Amino acid sequence: MINQPIPLLGIVAYSGTGKTTLLKQLIPWLRQRGIRTGLIKHTHHDVDIDTPGKDSFELRKAGADQTMVASNSRWALMTETPGHDELCLGYLATRFDSNYLDMILVEGFKHEDIDKIVLHRKETGKSLESLIDIHVVAVATNDLFAPVSQAISILNINEVDKVGDFVIQWLENQQD
Repeated sequence: MINQPIPLLGIVAYSGTGKTTLLKQLIPWLRQRGIRTGLIKHTHHDVDIDTPGKDSFELRKAGADQTMVASNSRWALMTETPGHDELCLGYLATRFDSNYLDMILVEGFKHEDIDKIVLHRKETGKSLESLIDIHVVAVATNDLFAPVSQAISILNINEVDKVGDFVIQWLENQQD
């Protein structure tokens, strides 16, 4: 089978707004409705999923540029990227197998040119307007009277079923 591009939908917000909290609710909600999701999470910290002392860790530290750890229940590929420029979201998305996914949710990468749902909580005191760009398709907020364009849907951040229904409708529109 040919690996087709997988629709990407960004979930963006300021730190502490609840991106991970919403995704922990949204992913199983979508799964229950037959939507197979991948996830790309951007972090500003060094990431190491391997464990010191394990053979894979020691072999990677010995100089392997890519290391795959595999079992019957999962596999993970670690790629060393020292000296590389900014991460390329498009490239990262091509690492997923479209035969097993319907969409990829992207946490972070707020400046990428992909459709996005902005999360906003009034009590953070952060500006909603600074997160809005031409790729924002919805705002999930606890301020349902937030001043946004009429072209942008307003969703209740505390109602995962409403956010999920929007995501399913968005996904259906990607397949047209």
